Amino acid sequence: MRVVNIHEAKTHLSRLIDAATKGESFIIARAGKPVVRVSPVCAPEEQHRQRLGFLTGKIQVPDDFDHMGHEEIGVLFDGQA
Repeated sequence: MRVVNIHEAKTHLSRLIDAATKGESFIIARAGKPVVRVSPVCAPEEQHRQRLGFLTGKIQVPDDFDHMGHEEIGVLFDGQA
């Protein structure tokens, strides 16, 4: 991750913000010690659209999904065989 000092951050703030909006995080340091990490508030919209529905048609959820293992779990918690 890129590290910039405070003076450089003030001098090149617009350029650093442009880089951050493209997903490049960076650290601002004071006297060589990391002080803050700057990263984008949200990822670009394209990444969100690609993620949704990525398993569509590849998996199936059983109709009894909410009740799968109900008896076994009852035995484990209640101790009944």
